[in-house]
Amino acid sequence: MNLLAGAAGLYMLLIFIRIMLGWFGNVRFGRPVEILGNITDPYLNWWRRFPLRAGFLDLSPILGMAALSLVQTIFSTIAYYGSISLGIMLTIILSSLWSVASFLLGFCIIVLGLRLFAYLTNRNIYGNFWRIVEAIARPVLYRVSRTIFGNRLVNYRTGMIVAIAVLLALLIGGRLAVNLAAALLIKLPV
Repeated sequence: MNLLAGAAGLYMLLIFIRIMLGWFGNVRFGRPVEILGNITDPYLNWWRRFPLRAGFLDLSPILGMAALSLVQTIFSTIAYYGSISLGIMLTIILSSLWSVASFLLGFCIIVLGLRLFAYLTNRNIYGNFWRIVEAIARPVLYRVSRTIFGNRLVNYRTGMIVAIAVLLALLIGGRLAVNLAAALLIKLPV
């Protein structure tokens, strides 16, 4: 089970790399990326059947990553406990939901961090990669700023720093809460 969990994690990493390379448009990376595409594209294309778009951005790979995360969580949980009980099943469900949420939080933190870096270093943000980063960062930044600051105006840099801090706090606090809940669920009788 540990081997299967590791294989699912490695495949998720390969898919993540493939997605990131896809952001660079028509850049030719050569044979290694072609091989990576041959390994990951059939799985990603299966998930693209479910139309999940935000403007020009295809979000269907997130469904695929979530499914792999669920599989990885199931394998690693069975490997750790060696059997299945009601508490373990509930823990798997909770951990799987948290895996999706933590992936999304982590992804948003990375995107906001990239956007903050571009802002602070005065990068030319008109390239394809930076347009995608901006397209993802803007709604996240808007939602967090509206939640924290309400209708008050704050400068862009402050908003990004606060958004990153809030998302990091949610990521850390969520992990602690899920670990605590999982520890309680595991103790449920069979």
